[in-house]
Amino acid sequence: MQYSIPAAFYKNFMGNAPEWYKNTIFAFLVINPILFYFNPYLAGWVLVLEFIFTLAMALKCYPLQPGGLLAFEALLIGMTTPGHVKHEITENLEVLLLLIFMVAGIYFMKNLLLFTFTKLLIRLRSKVALSVAFTFFSAFLSAFLDALTVIAVIISVSVGFYSIYHKVVSGMKAGGGDHDLSNDDQVESMKREDLDGFRAFLRNLMMHAGIGTALGGVCTMVGEPQNLIIAQKAGWEFIEFVIRMSPITFPVFFAGLLTTFFLEKTKVFGYGAQLPESVRHILEEYDKEEDKQRCIREKVNLFVQCLIALWLVVALAFHLAAVGLIGLSVIILATTTAGITDEHQIGKAFEEALPFTALLCVFFAIVAVIVDQGLFKPVITAVLQYDGKMQLLMFFIANGVLSMVSDNVFVGTVYINEVYKALADGQITRDQFDMLAVAINTGTNLPSVATPNGQAAFLFLLTSSIAPLIRLSYGRMVIMAFPYTIVLTIVGMIFTYTSLESWTQNFYDWGWIEHASSLPAAEVKTDAHH
Repeated sequence: MQYSIPAAFYKNFMGNAPEWYKNTIFAFLVINPILFYFNPYLAGWVLVLEFIFTLAMALKCYPLQPGGLLAFEALLIGMTTPGHVKHEITENLEVLLLLIFMVAGIYFMKNLLLFTFTKLLIRLRSKVALSVAFTFFSAFLSAFLDALTVIAVIISVSVGFYSIYHKVVSGMKAGGGDHDLSNDDQVESMKREDLDGFRAFLRNLMMHAGIGTALGGVCTMVGEPQNLIIAQKAGWEFIEFVIRMSPITFPVFFAGLLTTFFLEKTKVFGYGAQLPESVRHILEEYDKEEDKQRCIREKVNLFVQCLIALWLVVALAFHLAAVGLIGLSVIILATTTAGITDEHQIGKAFEEALPFTALLCVFFAIVAVIVDQGLFKPVITAVLQYDGKMQLLMFFIANGVLSMVSDNVFVGTVYINEVYKALADGQITRDQFDMLAVAINTGTNLPSVATPNGQAAFLFLLTSSIAPLIRLSYGRMVIMAFPYTIVLTIVGMIFTYTSLESWTQNFYDWGWIEHASSLPAAEVKTDAHH
């Protein structure tokens, strides 16, 4: 079929995205310069809402393209400057290093993580115990690793198990060659019910694991990208970050585990699906065969990966280097000891993180627009009118609501920058800033589980290969996340209001943390930019 030049361009533009979405992005690009000419402040807010819209539509088109076009246009028409965008990226270089090197580093430790989760699934026969274990271990790993990496590993485990069973019930060998997992035509009719039950079982585990990444990710400075941004602005290191967050994160963590227990016991919101016995038998046989065939080199590699994991925890806990550099050390150690020396093998590890790293740079361009146009100043000023506990609660709510529909990295970055400016301008004290930073971090991490838009790990799960196989749609994710959203948000709000001030003061009194100076030393030099 022959296209005219305009038609061919339109066909290529944003690929297979729906036509209505392409037309919407075109309309945004036409409207923005006109609006900016007449009212720059309004145009800035419209741009932010347009960018949030591209995040919400991530299933139609990855936000890097439409969001990047909006950011590029903002630079062209003067809503911000390339110098300011570079400044924002430079200020957050540690976050970019985290995404590039830590995610790639954990890629080379997948064997250890796959082994751990495989044994969990096979050995724990109680669905309640298995679900709580998946939530707990996902949380624990996400506290020290990137949540995106943890969910990627669990997706790999699930795809592996689904592949094994689907091949067997389709008449192939478990370790056979290529097989279309999306095609059920070869599945015996008597096995269809077990296959549907297995899908429901995997949906449950994937959602519990996803929630676990949020429960653990909020606790430490490496759990989510915005945590590191907040820690940088506040001048906190690993241990201090954990201590300051603990008045909220510890109660929320146990509330999350109790919610997992409750959902599996009551079997509401789509939970409580059991692993069919026929499926368990096939998976156990496959696991036994794998154990028999595991050679001495593979066993040694697993042991070495355990040692590297120990190094990772120690290096992070004592802040021996920037987080991204610790990730780079993991890459070097893991590839060297596993004998991976081919450039192309190493390159595969970076495929997962680099698209999101590029998207994060677009985030920083939008942040530069927000700063230059003073968009959040009225909002911040209004929230700062509240005093004490109510001020903390309002920041938690403001961040939480926006994080439900947008991306928590974007929201957390914007709010911590604005609160930092308020500190630099003398509107708040350093102690206020520290507690507001806690409220911002927990507010962006906890309510954001409501939708796949809120957290990168959830969006990654929804757009992964496992989602269509186990029938995990956007709507089903929202419904299954709903009870967790309610519990985590309410518990977070309660402890933000009742405990954050008093426990922070206790930490000062006990000498666990120290009162900081008015501005973090690392930030004083760059503050003049604004």
